Amino acid sequence: MTARRPCPPAPGPLEDYAVRFDDLFFSLAQRRGFREYLTGLLAPRDRNKTITCLAGAEPVAGAGMPGVQRLQFFLSESPWEAEQINDRRLELLREQPATAPHDGGVIVIDDSGDRKDGTATAHVGRQWLGRLGKTDNGIVTVTTVWTDGRVYYPLHATPYTPAHHFARGRSDPAFHTKPQLAAALAARGKEAGFACRAVVADCAYSVSDTWYLALREAGLAYVVALKPHRGTWARADQPHTPIEAAHALAWKDAKRPGGWRPVERHFRDGHSETWWAADARLGGYGPDSPCRLVVATTDPARLPEKATWYLATNLPHPDAPHAATSPHPPADLAEIVRLYGLRPWIEQSYKQIKDELGWADFQVRSDRAIRRHQTLVNCAFSFCWDQWFAPPGPLDATAPDPCPDEGPERGPRPTPPAPTALLAQGLTRHPFLARPRCHAQPVVASLDGQGPTFRAPGPDRRGHHRTRH
Repeated sequence: MTARRPCPPAPGPLEDYAVRFDDLFFSLAQRRGFREYLTGLLAPRDRNKTITCLAGAEPVAGAGMPGVQRLQFFLSESPWEAEQINDRRLELLREQPATAPHDGGVIVIDDSGDRKDGTATAHVGRQWLGRLGKTDNGIVTVTTVWTDGRVYYPLHATPYTPAHHFARGRSDPAFHTKPQLAAALAARGKEAGFACRAVVADCAYSVSDTWYLALREAGLAYVVALKPHRGTWARADQPHTPIEAAHALAWKDAKRPGGWRPVERHFRDGHSETWWAADARLGGYGPDSPCRLVVATTDPARLPEKATWYLATNLPHPDAPHAATSPHPPADLAEIVRLYGLRPWIEQSYKQIKDELGWADFQVRSDRAIRRHQTLVNCAFSFCWDQWFAPPGPLDATAPDPCPDEGPERGPRPTPPAPTALLAQGLTRHPFLARPRCHAQPVVASLDGQGPTFRAPGPDRRGHHRTRH
């Protein structure tokens, strides 16, 4: 066998990360394409991360340039397996002590849609796009994220294919609903070695019986939100909805809380809040039943819509008769609230992979190319954690400095924020890979330390509202 030809190195620390994937690529062109694609995704540029942008070419007019065509072939035609790349990425996360999964974390499930024109692209259809808050033409991808509130990173992703793509519609054996895809992804996360206390999801998944059954067959616990006014069968004199069950808990005031118990929530910025939680009874739900209904709120008297959770879980109550025989350890009210409180981290990951790393900016039509692009975006995201937790080493004196001595264009240079602030954004004059520890504008930033997560700008406005220093 002949020795492999050396590959042009990626900028700075990216080369040390990229070389760990080299054995999964068959040719020099593939190894070079992997480095060039990640470099383009991580480079701080105002333009959407289309292939011309990744190659540093002019939009539209530069589409025929060799660098652009090379990346297009790497993404669409080159024979490499995205699943193998993703498995290696997850293996690296498991091996790093700072990002290794443990039983205290959760696997968060959600789906996110992005607008796409036309009908020829795989998985495109007119459907609800949560990113836009309306029904429109686009692609929806079901994703899973592992988090413990300290670190968070994507695990797997599967595009949802609308029923009209199948010959027999929803009755076609190949058609799968979003809850079915989500349950399969959660099971894959467990099989990949990502232990968790529970699977967490919003109310969109609570209406699917197949979702509950699939998680139970996989041996996974769950904490899922319920719609407050979704009815269930009960006797005429008993509550019929989660909100009615919450009002039946006899709250008077903090000194006479009835069935409510105070729960202290601690946030990344150091502040704390006192919430109130209780086990409610509704139909088959109850503290001594296989499935519990837990209500958590800031105000048990008013049950404010924006600050009240109605949660279903199969984690047993500590005093339940079946707690000793349950496959899952018991969980008190504080633990249930903590687990569901980790769900917003998947929204935070969406902000970064969409607004900064170009999740929805692909210019390909095939299913294979779309999945490859999503895998490469996840690799770029995981590289940020790899660099943050890597021990400090000598700087590469030959690399261009994204933090020049003359300082930023306007104002003093800010101090880098919390440990997860890694990549620069908005530095349009320096089209190179940013050193992770030089900039205050983060791609990966703490959720609670930076305030609430606001809705990200749509594709037509992305890049127009970035803060610049």
